[in-house]
Amino acid sequence: MDLMLLLKAAVMGVVEGLTEFLPISSTGHLILAGALLGFDDDKAKVFDIAIQTGAILAVIIVYWQKISSTVRALPRSADAQRFALNVFIAFVPAVLLGLLFGKAIKANLFTPEVVATTFIIGGFIILWVERRNASAYVYVPVESNTDGVADAVLKQKGPKIPTVEDMTWRDALKVGLVQCLAMIPGTSRSGATIIGGMLLGMSRKAATDFSFYLAIPTLIGAGAYSLYKDRALLSMADAPMFAVGLVFSFLSAWVCVRWLLKFISTNSFEVFAWYRIVFGLVVLGSSYSGLVTWAA
Repeated sequence: MDLMLLLKAAVMGVVEGLTEFLPISSTGHLILAGALLGFDDDKAKVFDIAIQTGAILAVIIVYWQKISSTVRALPRSADAQRFALNVFIAFVPAVLLGLLFGKAIKANLFTPEVVATTFIIGGFIILWVERRNASAYVYVPVESNTDGVADAVLKQKGPKIPTVEDMTWRDALKVGLVQCLAMIPGTSRSGATIIGGMLLGMSRKAATDFSFYLAIPTLIGAGAYSLYKDRALLSMADAPMFAVGLVFSFLSAWVCVRWLLKFISTNSFEVFAWYRIVFGLVVLGSSYSGLVTWAA
C-alpha cells in the first residue's frame, strides 16, 4: 500500500469537500491541488469526479428530513411532485451539454490559467450580483398624510422566490441552464447555481438550498458516468485510494455545508468573491513569474 498516495487522496478529499458547495469552484481547486501534488494523470481525473459522491452524501444527511419527507409524499402530494420535477428539469441541461461537449472541454479548458481567469471573472460577477441585490429598492405606498396626498417610502425589494417551494418549472430550467456554465473549470457549479438563482430573483437561502438539492443527481450522475466510462483505467488495487478520498470528502463537506447554511443567514457571498479574485491573481502571478510551474 502506497502511504504517500493515500495521503494525497486524503488531501484531495478535503479539498473537494471544502470547496464543492462554496462558490469558489471545487474543480478549479482540484486541478490546482493536483498540479502541486503531482496527482493529475488520467486516473486522478476519474478520482476527482468519483469522490464528489462523498460530498453529496454529506448533503443528503444534512437535508435528510426534507428529502425523505418529499420521497414519502410523492405519490399523493402535488407540492412534492412539483419539487421533484423542478430538480429533474434543472438537472437535464447539464446532462445534455455534458454528453455533447464534456470531452472537448476537458481536453482544452482544464488548465491552471483557465481556472485562474474564471476564478477572477466569477469573483467580479458575485460582487456585481450581491451589490445589485443590496441596492434593489422600490417605492412602497403608505397611508395618505393629513393633506390627503399619498406618500411613499423607499424599501428594499424582497426576492420574487423566497423559498424553493415557490419555484416554477421555468425557474428551475433557468437555474439548470446557468449550471451549465460550471462546465468551464473554475466557474463553480454551486457558484453558478446560487448566484445565478439570486440574479433570477431567488432569495440567498432558496438559491443555496436548490443548489444543494440539484447537486445530488448532478454529481452522483457525473461520478457514476466517469467511473463507467473510464473503468479500464481502474483496478481493485485503487480501492483504498478511492475509499480514503470518499471518507475525507464526506467529512469535510459535512462540516462545510453546516457552516455555510449558518453563514448565509447573516452574510453575503462577497467574501468568497474577494477570495476568488485574490486567489486567481496569485495563481496567474506565480505562473507567469515562474515561481510555481503549474502542470496542465
